[in-house]
Amino acid sequence: MKKTRLDAIDIRILSAVQKHGQLSKTKLAEIVNLSPTPCWARLNKLKAAGYIRGYHADIALGYISNLTQVIVTVALAHHHKSDFDRFEAHIRKLDEITECIATGGGMDYVLKVFSPGLTDFQNLMESLLAAELGIDRYMIHIVTREIKSGPPNLARLLTGPEK
Repeated sequence: MKKTRLDAIDIRILSAVQKHGQLSKTKLAEIVNLSPTPCWARLNKLKAAGYIRGYHADIALGYISNLTQVIVTVALAHHHKSDFDRFEAHIRKLDEITECIATGGGMDYVLKVFSPGLTDFQNLMESLLAAELGIDRYMIHIVTREIKSGPPNLARLLTGPEK
């Protein structure tokens, strides 16, 4: 994927799409303050360059089911590339694990897990241990409520804080 240099208009387009999802050509141009045709051309260029991976709905899971959310930190016993590759390939196959990030310092991974209940979560953890993925230790943190969740403010991140 070849990355192109972003200017202020590109950042406004990405911010609008991040906040609102798919928009009509007219609405996007209105938000970005650019005429529709060049705005749409820029959007397509950003898509082709890989800056936009997809459009998603933000589903209120609590309205659908009373799910248990758990944050799990994992440390592997060994730190060879093959150990990381084996663990990551296995994690990618599990729908219950919605996020996995590699970290430095103490723990190797942080996982976000959703399950119907604690029994199901425990079964998942037992299956991870049985899969011989090289897990040395793990810690679980039951989520009691979500305070803030969402993508970062692109414009603010890329331009810095206002002074």
